[in-house]
Amino acid sequence: MTDFIQKWQNSEGNERANYQSFLNDFCEFLGVKKSPPKGSGNNSYCFDRDVKIIAPSGAATTNFIDFYKEGCFVFETKQGSNSSNKGHGKRGTAAYRKEMKKAFGQALKYARFVEPKPPFLITCDIGDHFRVWQDFSESWLSANGNYGTYDSVPKIPFTDLEKPEVRDFFYKIFTNPQALNPEKIAAQVTREVAADLAELAKTLEQTTKPQEVAQFLMRCIFTMFAEDVGLLKEQLFTEALRERWIPKPKDFKPQVEALWQAMNDGTSFGFHGQLLRFNGGLFAKPQAIALTTDQLKILLTAAERDWKNVEPAIFGTLLERALEKKERSKLGAHYTPRAYVERLVRPVIIEPLQEKWQLIQGEVETLLEEEEEANSASAKTKKRNAAADKLTEFLGELRQIRVLDPACGSGNFLYVTMDLMKTLELEVLNRLGTVMGASQLRLDFDQINPSQFLGIEINPRAAEIADLVIWIGYLQWHFRLFGSLPPVEPVLREYKNIENRDAVLDYDGTKPAIDPKTGKVRTRWGGRTMKHPVTGEDVPDPSDQVEILEYINPREAQWQQADYIVSNPPFLGNARMREYLGDGYAETLRKVYKDVPDTVDFVMYWWHKAADLIRKDKTARFGFITTNSIRQSRLRSVVDFHFNQKTRIRLFFAIPDHPWADGEAAVRISMTGAEKKTNKLQFSQLTNLTQEIKGDTPEDTAYSLRFTYKNTKDIFSNLQSGYDVTQSQSLLSNQDLASQGFVVGGSGFVLKGQLLDIVKQLESEFIYPFSTGRDLAQNPETRYAIDVNHLTAEELPVKCPKIYQWLLESVKPERETNNDPKLRREWWKYRRANSSIRFGIKEISRYIATTRTSKHRVFQFLESSIMAESGVVMIFLDDAYWLGILSSQLHINWSIKAGGWMGAGNDPVYNHARCFYTFPFPDPSEELKQEIRELGERLDSHRKQVQAAHPEITITAMYNCLEKMRSGEPFTDGDREFNNKALITTLKQIHDDLDQAVFRAYGWDDLIPLWQQTQTDPNNTETKEQLEQSILQRLVDLNAERAEEERNGFVRWLRPEYQAPDQVVTQKVIEGIGVEEETKEAVIAPPEQQKFPTKLKDQLAAIRDLLRTQGGEWTITQIAAQFKGTSAKKLETIQNCLEILEDLGVILSHTETETKCYYATL
Repeated sequence: MTDFIQKWQNSEGNERANYQSFLNDFCEFLGVKKSPPKGSGNNSYCFDRDVKIIAPSGAATTNFIDFYKEGCFVFETKQGSNSSNKGHGKRGTAAYRKEMKKAFGQALKYARFVEPKPPFLITCDIGDHFRVWQDFSESWLSANGNYGTYDSVPKIPFTDLEKPEVRDFFYKIFTNPQALNPEKIAAQVTREVAADLAELAKTLEQTTKPQEVAQFLMRCIFTMFAEDVGLLKEQLFTEALRERWIPKPKDFKPQVEALWQAMNDGTSFGFHGQLLRFNGGLFAKPQAIALTTDQLKILLTAAERDWKNVEPAIFGTLLERALEKKERSKLGAHYTPRAYVERLVRPVIIEPLQEKWQLIQGEVETLLEEEEEANSASAKTKKRNAAADKLTEFLGELRQIRVLDPACGSGNFLYVTMDLMKTLELEVLNRLGTVMGASQLRLDFDQINPSQFLGIEINPRAAEIADLVIWIGYLQWHFRLFGSLPPVEPVLREYKNIENRDAVLDYDGTKPAIDPKTGKVRTRWGGRTMKHPVTGEDVPDPSDQVEILEYINPREAQWQQADYIVSNPPFLGNARMREYLGDGYAETLRKVYKDVPDTVDFVMYWWHKAADLIRKDKTARFGFITTNSIRQSRLRSVVDFHFNQKTRIRLFFAIPDHPWADGEAAVRISMTGAEKKTNKLQFSQLTNLTQEIKGDTPEDTAYSLRFTYKNTKDIFSNLQSGYDVTQSQSLLSNQDLASQGFVVGGSGFVLKGQLLDIVKQLESEFIYPFSTGRDLAQNPETRYAIDVNHLTAEELPVKCPKIYQWLLESVKPERETNNDPKLRREWWKYRRANSSIRFGIKEISRYIATTRTSKHRVFQFLESSIMAESGVVMIFLDDAYWLGILSSQLHINWSIKAGGWMGAGNDPVYNHARCFYTFPFPDPSEELKQEIRELGERLDSHRKQVQAAHPEITITAMYNCLEKMRSGEPFTDGDREFNNKALITTLKQIHDDLDQAVFRAYGWDDLIPLWQQTQTDPNNTETKEQLEQSILQRLVDLNAERAEEERNGFVRWLRPEYQAPDQVVTQKVIEGIGVEEETKEAVIAPPEQQKFPTKLKDQLAAIRDLLRTQGGEWTITQIAAQFKGTSAKKLETIQNCLEILEDLGVILSHTETETKCYYATL
């Protein structure tokens, strides 16, 4: 050990000559395997590992990583000098710092282009020091990932290798880097702690009120945390449990109350002397609960855990469940891992702050370089002080930022935000320390602190936990920075920044709602059922009634002023709002928010409020978690409202589909981030999930996720980019030809299973075969539906007395408890009986049907005698030509973009108003129509013949196999057997022929070669994206053209004899529809040259934003052409800015035919 350190300590000179010898010695010193010769394996562990840097144009440059181990690290070496400018410069100079920053930049660049992403980046000045950056996330969420910047980590002096903990740290980096993953370590500790508390809470609730148990346990929690971090000395609480209270349980309650009183007041406690004054409200009422010996032993087990490493990001959720009897069973199941929270917090809050920080770093580096060039001591001092002022000013900005979570729950979003902001604060302080030559840490409260993090939470227990979580997180930071030095007293401060109230509705009180017609108190069914005396079925108990409340002086709730808003509001669908919130609340909320449609989910009221605050300049940005149904037209209306106002918002960030935990259930969510739309260059980042593997813990699942990132000009309200299908217009030509199936609204209308015997006893003319969405996708189940919607109350018992009695017994009791007076009055009718369905299928023998929400978009014919329920979309066309067009890849692409997604399976939704009514059908020759018609018939009959021969084969199974075949994934023996039975190869050929025929029907033959490439190389996502965008662009343009035709009086009716029987149909030839030159997405360019900024920070921002928004590669000349004026001085300034941005990792460069090109990293 000593030999290695003595050999290399303070060495200087030629890094290229020394680095491999040094690293081999380093491996031997650590006791890890040395690198094998390059090329002896797959180069997963070697020196000079080649890495291809791929530019946007596809140009590849080969670079070399000094030392690399797959899944562990990228290691870059330099070697400075103590006495001269040998090697990489004299240590301590600006030139030397620039070289070391360059090493970090190289490591960061290389990390982008190796798979998997390395958790550690290491730089080393041989013999002097190391720096180590870590990022365990598998995705690049920002320009620097989560590694941070050069100054975000401290130096590890070379001589620290003598310390066992430092050697162990490097040993794990080489051998088991995940053992150093702080999130996994903390999560394990936190789960163990929460399990202990749940066990204790369970025993206490047998004799004590839940609220008292919660208060008591939270005091215990903070006390255990306090002693582990050193706020209480000598393991006071744990030792008292072990030595005094377990032997004498009666002493526990009075003595722990005395301890808490002393902690509150800062007075003496027994032999332990004066305690710190905690204050803050937690110990203001220091009541304890008397515990038995067994209960004290459970508490001791908890106290002996490692509380200083508890993870506040998940601790709050687990504690809330531990204290809640109904939630306790979910303790080890689903919770939201920290990585998921960061995925929203970083782009909404942290990334804009980091971007500002990068620009300030550029200014500081320039000032320090100017200092070295200055000729006088006073000039040097002026430059250094100016650099320090830049840093101090930014620290002041950070310490003024206020963040609000208006549905904060147990505080995980607020804590994670504070933790990340504290990380950034420390980075700035470290840089300020290097500039000033002394540490800038100050033991005072003038720093980022809990007062900046605001919350609203309606659950009082969760609000208290949120406050506790934020303070635990803050104090963890204190001891991380100051070691055992105690914080300024009082330790806890009562800011009242977490408000326990309703976040969307404010009111002065409630009273029973009175029905104006009857004068009686309005009530609704409470949910209890009873057995029907005749049928024996469960029916609502009419005696179980709940009062409906009227809200006095209702109004929108006001939110605390904040710069940023992040939140995960309640997942409560529109249909469940009355059930969970009460009729009075739901009705009042909808009246108060006049700009929010009645059809939206509860979360969209938060979304609307935050968007309104942005438009009024009362907050800068917001980010929300919503269910992924935000992409459907029903919820998109809120987003579109704020997109289309005079003062508008825009989405700067979105993840359309992401896993999440909602209590015990795993759900699918979307993340959206919004800001004000301005005339400046703005870009958006659309992030799409590409891989998800279920892990043993939530953290394992979180780290399995992979994403693709796309910079785009706009993200549309359906959370897509490219061409905005959602803004396409409905076409008259398609109207009245599609409908969602019947919403029956009562189980008695549908006869299946054991009730099929009843069908023969009832009047057959009012009973029809009935199909569901599941029947279309899976094995169909025999069922019938009673349809008497066209009969009056007087006709019903006369024309079908048997059906009348059946409905009287099976439907009417349920309807009598319904809140809708129309449904109570017309109890024998469906909830929604769309009369257009009967007219639409009256004159045709079959119609086209598709499952509304389904993984695979499949269209098939059903006989007109078959009625369908609301999970089926019915299209009133019987010609197989239309089925062929709808089954083509062109229409399926369109429907996916237009319709949105839904459910835990994230399945596409076929909303006929957006998918069918807007779709511009082709108008080909009769020969082509006949070809498509024959292919459509073949497609429908092929599937039906397979299912007739093998009833166990489902449509879903067929298309799962087809999807696997198209992906190129190897078939198993089971797949091959299924293919032979289901004839999937034939099914694929029919679809392939159909796609090509439909391309020709539109006159877009030029897209067929691109389509063929996607078939032969299914994993080429770039080609798929190019084809999809080309299709969508042409269909959007064609939709606009057809809409213009219709405004001029020409409508291309699909079924004219039904849609427009009184109109004379003439067909005219429209020239110019069809083949067009393929165009790419419009380049985002300023309408005129911009003025080049005068301040360095603004110059850096202007060039950075130009490269990000425009995309592609840029030469200095091309960049300069975007700004007014031409001069050698401007080119020199731009060159300097590009070098600074490249040093910061914001942009990359490569040389193409002797010309240097630059491009944005994200």
